This record gives sequence, structure tokens and C-alpha cells, in this order.
Amino acid sequence: MKAALVAADGTVTGWAERPVPLRVLPGGGAEQDPDAWWTALGQVAADLGRAHPEAMRAVDTVCASTQGEGTIAVDAAGVALTPCITWLDMRGAAHLRRQFGGFPAYQGMSVRRIARWLRLTGGMPSVTGKDPAAHMLLVRDTMPAVYERTAAFLNVLDWINLKLTGRTVATVDSILTSWVTDNRRPGAVRYSPALVADCGIDAEKLPPIVACTDVIGTLTPAAAAHLGLPGSVRVVAGAIDNTAAAIGAGTTRDHEPHLYLGTSSWIAAHVPRKKTDVAAGIAAVPCAIGDRYLMTALQATAGANLTWLRDKVVEYDDPLVSAGHVGRDEGSIFDAFDRILPAVPPGANGVLYTPWLYGERAPVDDSSLRAGFFNISLDTTRSDLLRAVFEGVALNTRWLARAVDRFLGAPVTSLAITGGGALSNSWCQIFADVLGVQIRRDARPLAVNARGAGWIGAVGTGRLSFADIPDLVRTDRVFEPTPAHRATYDEVFAVYRDLHRRLAPVYRRLNR
Repeated sequence: MKAALVAADGTVTGWAERPVPLRVLPGGGAEQDPDAWWTALGQVAADLGRAHPEAMRAVDTVCASTQGEGTIAVDAAGVALTPCITWLDMRGAAHLRRQFGGFPAYQGMSVRRIARWLRLTGGMPSVTGKDPAAHMLLVRDTMPAVYERTAAFLNVLDWINLKLTGRTVATVDSILTSWVTDNRRPGAVRYSPALVADCGIDAEKLPPIVACTDVIGTLTPAAAAHLGLPGSVRVVAGAIDNTAAAIGAGTTRDHEPHLYLGTSSWIAAHVPRKKTDVAAGIAAVPCAIGDRYLMTALQATAGANLTWLRDKVVEYDDPLVSAGHVGRDEGSIFDAFDRILPAVPPGANGVLYTPWLYGERAPVDDSSLRAGFFNISLDTTRSDLLRAVFEGVALNTRWLARAVDRFLGAPVTSLAITGGGALSNSWCQIFADVLGVQIRRDARPLAVNARGAGWIGAVGTGRLSFADIPDLVRTDRVFEPTPAHRATYDEVFAVYRDLHRRLAPVYRRLNR
């Protein structure tokens, strides 16, 4: 749970956070306690109040950005009847196939239904069962008494807003992965009667839909006391994380992309029309800007490869760690890596790494893919392996960027970069060289979601328009591609693509 004090110009004055446990269950379950979120929110608000009392007293708007694809059943009084079934939870997959099967089928889902989802929503439920569409069926089929008492199924953002205001609503982006909305008019997203009738969930259990910038109320007396704020503070509906990041990155103009580099990563850009690239797994979906869509191309694991590298290859007492003073701040591990990476030539002395630690989403949707190092020899050093990991994520992003170029109708030549991975100078330069594009780094990449939520709140309360935001963005540094490295990375990328083509069938055999 994180909270920040954000000014209308995007300045982040204060930041506080508290961990919330994740409970992993047998059979693919992954849950969090929503009441633990609420407790932690009170704690981080108190932390901000102690650290920045004057700024806290100036707050007059609250706006949230949250993880997406979570599901909480609540009763008529707004009490949570279930833990949050998170975006990692796959227990609903079989229930999804039973509800939406038919002949002919694709991955167990009726082709007729898939065509209707694509036409109306722009996407379709994940066959892994990780969407609310499957979560709700899991509750219906395995917890019938809970289902009977359920007044509404809420995504994470919707539940936070219920606790803040007492009002039950969903935003145009939080409701998306229930796959029951007609999204063909971005300013008028509504429930599709046909999709609702087919989804297997009673229509009255689906909350009313609002825009991300709507003021949905003021703080309830209980919420005001919990946060240490006046009851007059307005609540703007807000957005899920990738929607808010697209605002926080400052890329609010049409076809202007950003690369978010976190545990996972994505390239996203606002576009004027609804569109889906089924083959590449890229779709334009409703977003915070009311008359626009957000194209999102998701890479399953990016920074997660560095977490694996840190936790499994670089031990806690390793000199590499102490060189970077890990623990000093969130970006410190990159201090260590940035000392090593420039000493290894582009191409990592022939070592290649594929970053598919947990499958891939785009430009291929294949959960069986796995990570691997290739072309290791007796001469290979750990520094070579480190650089290969950084390059591997960038190579996968280059593969993804080709599909993005086709989707946007023109090659991307400049890309804003944000998220925790952008703290590494070396990684930013690797991205510039591998992609062959200019990379513009956010001055505070870790604050992108908080800044995005702040700007959505500012637009909702009339302080700004989305057109004002690009002029408020602060760029820390611009990385230009190095012409001398182009031929090396062109060759490495060709080998990378060949590795995928040859190894995909092997991974399918190994990870059935």
C-alpha cells in the first residue's frame, strides 16, 4: 500500500508505503485481505501526516490507482465476503471453460463468443482464469452461500472507492476484464445486455459504471477519520495501474508511446479508435481520457528477471551487492549493475538470454515459454550473464515494438521510459541501442502511478485538462541510440527470434 502527496503540477511532496501480504494457495490460488489494504492505507496516511503536516492539511482531493484484475464479493452493507482473488489467481480457469465453451472452440472457448467479445470489448477473458470473469464464476460455483449474499463484485479500485465514499461503482477500466461491456464508444462505455446475459453472473451484482475522472462523492465520516482528512475532501474515481501510468508518464497525446519498466513491462499509447491485434495480443481499451482508448502491449516479465538475478544469482552477502549499497534506496541495486554493464561489450560476448520466466503475453501469448541463457562457454563471466539479462529484456521489447509499430501505423522513433527499471542508466542506453530509438527518461520514474492518479484527480476537479499534462512532464535525461552498435544488435535480434521459433515447441512439451 502506497500513498503520496501530489500537487496539480505533478510534484510529489511526500511518499509512504507499507507491505501487505500475499497468500498463495494450493491449486493456483493467490489472495490478499482487502481489510489489510484499508488498515495499511490509514497507516501510510498517518505517516504522511507526521512527515508533511502542512501539505497534508492542504489535501482536498483523493484519487486512487490500484492493481487490476482482482475480485472481491461484498454484501449490501459493503462488507467483504471474500478475500481479494488477485490477478495471479488461476482457480477459475475450469469454470470459465464450462461457462463459455462450445463448438468450434479455441483454447476451450467458443469461437462465436470470442468473436463477440472482440467486436464489443476489444479483448476476451484470459483462458488462465486470472480475470474477474473467471473469479466471479469461481465464487458462484464453489461458494454458493457467499454468491447468494453478494450484492456486488468489485475490482480492487472499486473496493477502495467504496471504503472512501460508501458508493458502489466501477470505472470504465476496472470493469473491462469482467468482459461484459460495450466499448465501441469510448465516452459511453456501458453494459452489453448480450454479454451480461451470457456471463453467468446476475446482472444486479455488477456495479454502475463511471468515468475515471468522475467525482464520485466525498469522504465518509469513517474514511475521513481513518485518513486524518476533512469530510469535505472529494474522491475522484481514479484508475487501475496501467491506465494511471499512461497519464503519469505524460503521454496523453495520440500515438505517443511510453515504456513502463517494472516487474512486468508494457508499451502503451493513447489512440482515437478501438482496435485489436489478435495475433500479437495487443488491444486498445477504455482509459482515463474519456474520448480515447489506451493501446497496451504487455510483456509478462521484465524487472522480474532482475529480481530473479538478485535473489538467485547474486547472494545477499555478495560483493556486488555491497558495491551498490543495496538497501540504501529503491534504486541502489542499479548502482551496482551500472558499474559492471558498461565494461561488457554490446552482445554480452556472445551470450543470449530469453526473459520468459513465467511465459509471455505479447507479441505471443504462450504460457509455456521459459527463460534461458545460451552460448555459455568456459570464457563466460558473470558480468556477461548480467549484461545478457538486461539485453534479453530489451530484445523482447524490440520484438514487441514491431507489433506496436504496426498497430500505431508508423514506426516509433522516441519513447518515454518510466517505472523502477528506468533508474538504471545502462539499461536505458541498452534500450536505446537495441530498439534503435530515442529514450526519454522520466525525472521520477518510481512516482509515475502516484503522479498519474494525482493528475486524474486534478482533471476530475477542474484544475487541469489532459492536454495540459505533456507540458508538465520533467525529463531527467535523453538516451540516443549508438550507431556503432546497430549491426551487433540487428544480428543478435535475428538469433533471438530464431531461438523462439525453434524452442517454443520444446517448451510446450516440457511445460504441458
